[in-house]
Formats: sequence, structure tokens, C-alpha cells
Amino acid sequence: MSAAGPQHIVVMGVSGSGKTTVGALLAEALGWRFIEGDAFHPEANVAKMSAGQPLDDADRKPWLEALAAQIARDDAAGRSSVVGCSSLKRAYRDILRSGAPRVRFLHVHGDRDLLLERVSNRPDHFFPPALLDSQLATLEPLGPDEDGVVVDIALAAPAQVRSARAALGLD
Repeated sequence: MSAAGPQHIVVMGVSGSGKTTVGALLAEALGWRFIEGDAFHPEANVAKMSAGQPLDDADRKPWLEALAAQIARDDAAGRSSVVGCSSLKRAYRDILRSGAPRVRFLHVHGDRDLLLERVSNRPDHFFPPALLDSQLATLEPLGPDEDGVVVDIALAAPAQVRSARAALGLD
């Protein structure tokens, strides 16, 4: 936790970018709680994605609001957190930012072919590889006025964490 109070790092990116891996490692390195955003999806969202149908904004809204509420609970308790959440659009990030005064973003991003390879090698995950292109089309990169950084998924996960910590001033 910083001297200014808790902060929350949302590890964002499309499916297969390593949000959970990098987020869990970052949380461990910082001694913060890790929140797996996928666990907050309503059953209807999981069923829709499992059927190969992309989520729309109406599907995502209650999920994002639930995550923002969790961020708010952690913030009120004085706990910093790391949250894994795709956060593909600025409007989605705005919902997450509503949870606490200091919500920052770590965008794990990389080459489509590497992402496709990763998504294709997750047999127990509900997200089918066919939806990757819809996520890439939806993705709005961080704006210059958004508190966040980008790291390359071609780096090993520990190197991504080191790069993110340095760029976010968390060393």
C-alpha cells in the first residue's frame, strides 16, 4: 500500500494474454490480494462464451460493476489489490475506476499469433479461440490520460512483473 492509501492494479488484455499469471505474480511480489475477474462473471456470460458467442456491453456491465464493488470493498478495508480483468474498452475501465480513487492499469499485450497459440492451448477454459479476434477488435488501448502501462507478453512472466513494477513506480 502506498502512503496515499490503497491502490488497485487491473491487469488488462484479451484472453490468452496472461492476466491471471502476471496478475498473481504481481500480487505475490507486492503482498497484495489477487482477484480473478473471471470468477465474477454471471453464469449466463460463461454459457454465452462457452457457446462461442462474444459478450456485448450489456453482458459485461453487471460483471464490471461487481468487480468495481469488490475493488470498493477492498479499498474501504484499506487493502490494495491486483485484479485480472480484460477491461477492453475505456468505458469498461471507467466502471472499474468508479470503485476506488486509485485504480491503475497494466495492459499485457502482444502479437495475435502468440495470443492465438496461448488461447488454443487452454483446454479447460471456457473461452474458445474463435472469440479472440472479436476481443482484439473491441480492444481500446490505454489513453494517454489513463494511469497505466503496457508490457509485452513475449517477455517471460517474471520479466513482465519486473517491468510493470518499475513502470508503475512499485519497486
